Amino acid sequence: QLQLVESGGGLVQPGGSLRLSCAASGFTLDYYTIAWFRQAPGKEREGVSCISSSGKRTDYAESVKGRFTISRDNAKNTVYLQMNSLKPEDTAVYYCAASNRARLGFVLMSNEYDDWGQGTQVTVSS
Repeated sequence: QLQLVESGGGLVQPGGSLRLSCAASGFTLDYYTIAWFRQAPGKEREGVSCISSSGKRTDYAESVKGRFTISRDNAKNTVYLQMNSLKPEDTAVYYCAASNRARLGFVLMSNEYDDWGQGTQVTVSS
């Protein structure tokens, strides 16, 4: 059984930072592409960032490039999303997801992923 647990969400002011964590159990991250998605009320789920199983390749949505950084620590079986310069439009539930089949060019597409965490709320507001 594959399990992912997100943590680190919360309320932050615009311009602030949060670091989200995605901890895995039941599998080791080194075989999986891990992605972060987010979904705001009334909006489609958006791929935010992903990191390859090796950690050598990362991808970001244009809306977060330069502000968010994804990383992985396979020894801790955890993937992180460092979010800086947060904007109100970053407000969403953030989910991490794992895939051992994500295709190059589709790595920010939700249907490439099989296992999902429960989500963590990020609210950016003054």
